[in-house]
This record gives sequence, C-alpha cells and structure tokens, in this order.
Amino acid sequence: MSGDGRPDPATEAFVAHRNLLFTVAYEMLGSVADAEDVLQETWLRWAGVDLATVRDQRAYLVRITTRQALTRLRTLSRRKESYVGPWLPEPLLTAPDVAEDVELADSVSMSMLLVLETLGPTERAVFVLREVFDLEYDEIAEAVDKTPAAVRQIAHRARAHVAARRPRGVVSPAETRAALGAFQRAVETGDLQSLLDILAPDVVALSDGGGVKQAVPRPIVGADKVARLYAAGLNTVGAEMSVEPVEVNGGPALLVRLNGEIDGVMAMRIEDGYVTGLYYVRNPEKLSRVERETAVSR
Repeated sequence: MSGDGRPDPATEAFVAHRNLLFTVAYEMLGSVADAEDVLQETWLRWAGVDLATVRDQRAYLVRITTRQALTRLRTLSRRKESYVGPWLPEPLLTAPDVAEDVELADSVSMSMLLVLETLGPTERAVFVLREVFDLEYDEIAEAVDKTPAAVRQIAHRARAHVAARRPRGVVSPAETRAALGAFQRAVETGDLQSLLDILAPDVVALSDGGGVKQAVPRPIVGADKVARLYAAGLNTVGAEMSVEPVEVNGGPALLVRLNGEIDGVMAMRIEDGYVTGLYYVRNPEKLSRVERETAVSR
C-alpha cells in the first residue's frame, strides 16, 4: 500500500488484469481450484518484478500465468488418468453479459473446454493465447519458450484440430431460451416423448460424479438412450427435485436440487434448436462456483 492509501503499482496492475488471468488459467486447466492456485503463484512472481523493466504489463502477467498453468496442466493430466469415470470441466456460474461476447462464451463453454482437452499442453496454451486472447506470436513464444516460427506452426495445427471438433455455429438467444425451456419442462415431468422432441438424433450425454456421486461411466450417444436415461434418472425415489435455469460457462444450463440441496449442474450445447450435448456435473468438489458468479474476461 502506498502512502496515500492506494494499492502499490504492482497490486493495481494485478487486480486490473485478474479476471483476464483467471480466464487464461481456467481455459488451460478447466479447474477453478487449480486456476486460483496459478493466480497465487503468478502474484508471488509478479510481486518480485521490477516494474520499470516491464514494457507491457498485461503481456508480462499473461506470460507468467501461462508458464504456471503449463506446469500445473502436466500435473493435472496425471491426476485425470486416475479419475473415476468421465472428467468434465468445473462449471462456472457466469454473468448474462458473458453470453453477449460470442467468442468469450464459446471459449469457456463446456463443449469447447472438452475439445481443448484433446490438445497437448503447449498446443492448448498457444491456441488459447492466440485465438481467444489475440496475443502476438512473439508474445506467445516467450510464454511457451518456443520460437515465433514454431508457435505459428503449433497455432496452425491446433486451429485445424479444434475446427474439426468444435460446435458448428452460433445460436440465437431466443433459440437457446426456447430449447432450454423445452428441455427443462421435459426433465421436470419425466416425459419421454418431450425429451425425444428436443434432443438431436446424435446427442451425446456425459456425467461426472468423481467417484463420489453416481454417474454414467461412459458417454451415452443417441436421442433414445439419452431420453430414457434422463426421463428416469433425475427423479430420485423419495426426493423432491427442483430444476432452475442458469447460465454456466457462458451458456444454458440447469441447476438441479434434491430436497433443497444442490445435486448437480447440467450444462448443454444447443444447435439448430436441438440439444446436441449434455454435461452433468455431480462431483461435489466441482460445484462450489454454481451459486455465485465468477467473472471471466478477455
């Protein structure tokens, strides 16, 4: 703290870019706890930097965060190898204005984070920094310890890899609301036909219980199988269920409660008016950010 009561310049810069740095770390890791740890490590290193030598504070902070996230990502990859059942990113309750930034909402969506999981650590970092945060190749090169020419090649490969796997197009807010409402009503009533009507023929459903809560051990593919799963699966015998529409990771989701307690959050991907992806996170360790908003930015 400076003599006039204001934070010192290092603290001011870190606070000004904190939401950006969190988003970088989260998009690389898919875990809030790990992203927060990366921010703590970033701050410890930033606090020791001579600011007079820093030309671009934003780029410098992103570079520190990226390096720490890459180290953490390799550790996280080993943890995922022993994870019980499918692993899904930790869901974030996001503000409504996140959905208005189409590129940001797409970059933090469950479906995109799962696509990013298929990239290697360096490819993931390069893709996130270039495609989402629009950093120059030389800035990215410093962050990932590669030459700018190598980074260009990595970016090209990563872009092609993601393009082949990412969702097909942008959905209007009205279309999203209509599909979410239809899916919510179908789940609340357990009506099989209503579920079939809103699910795409090739819909994919994933659930993550982390070995703590019951979850489907592998992806379920196809409208009939998914409809039958959710027509019966959410209505637990003897439990009072409530379903609340929320915005998670910049997209539509349902917050599911049993007897007033959060049971899980079901994020979804919607295309052409149909639900094409369902991501049901029940692992209690991943539900700490679904009742209070998390700020993301780029």
